[in-house]
Amino acid sequence: MTLAVKILVADNHDLVRETIAAFLLAEGVAEVDTPGDLPALRASLDGARYDLALVDYGLAGLGGQPALARLIGAAGETAVAVLSSTTSRVLAEAVMEAGARGFLPKKMPARAMVAAVRLMARGDMFVPVGLLSEDAGQGALLALLTARETSVLRGICEGKANKEIARDLALQEVTVKLHVRTLTKKLAARNRTHAAMIAREVGLV
Repeated sequence: MTLAVKILVADNHDLVRETIAAFLLAEGVAEVDTPGDLPALRASLDGARYDLALVDYGLAGLGGQPALARLIGAAGETAVAVLSSTTSRVLAEAVMEAGARGFLPKKMPARAMVAAVRLMARGDMFVPVGLLSEDAGQGALLALLTARETSVLRGICEGKANKEIARDLALQEVTVKLHVRTLTKKLAARNRTHAAMIAREVGLV
């Protein structure tokens, strides 16, 4: 299903930006532009409005937090999120203080990244939990879900029906159905089985 948003991916490395762009397009994002340096990024932002710009923190010429803040200020209505090969709580906090919509480690699982992009494109902020954990993929996934949604997802991964999950968690079955619908949407999953596959890919269960 096409996601009617326009995304910009700016990175020094052709392979990185082209891979991210290809996956976003494959997952239904309507349009993705891929500038490869700071001048091309600025030209893209001057020439069009995007729902979200994913910008490599190491983009040549960007120059750290003050320059990032200036770029975000000049981006107008386009929200800016930062891609980074360096993952630390200090960096994530600095990025968010500069006004970014979110912080995405490049080693995030692809589907978790797509789900985060969807969240940010509709106005939510995203920073993965557990930034100091070795398993950044699991932290990124957990950041998308509430504690209750995570419990429901674990039940799905165990092959339990909604009625069984409701009994285990002392919930109404209709409430479990609502959680299933919400968590599959957050994970950009096609159905509950697909959501379980994504959870297993990042070691949640």
